Amino acid sequence: MKALIVEDDAISRKLMQSMLSPYGDCHTVADGEEAVEAFRSAWEKDAPFDLICMDIIMPTMDGHEALARIRGIEKDRETPPAKKAKVIVTTALYDPYNVVQALYRGGAASYIMKPVEKDKLLEEVRRMGLLG
Repeated sequence: MKALIVEDDAISRKLMQSMLSPYGDCHTVADGEEAVEAFRSAWEKDAPFDLICMDIIMPTMDGHEALARIRGIEKDRETPPAKKAKVIVTTALYDPYNVVQALYRGGAASYIMKPVEKDKLLEEVRRMGLLG
């Protein structure tokens, strides 16, 4: 599994990296703009991300916009649904607007509230078929 963690808080970023790194290659970035660039670069190297864990509230570009751009890259590349990155939104925001934006409009597979618990994160990744 190749994962991209998109989180502006350095402690949260390192914590999630420590949770996922035993299961695969983990990359981290601090905002949505860096996420889109990392995603694009991975595709250009023919090594796309299987999983993206994305915060919503970040400087420069928020998670909703970054996810929309990532899905746009997949659309431009005519990525089949089974090959699209699985996205878990990780956020402190739990309101109907953000849930709908992330899951239905953004195509995220899951929505986890912060603080992210290791068991919950791994359960979701397993449910997506990314862990044995």
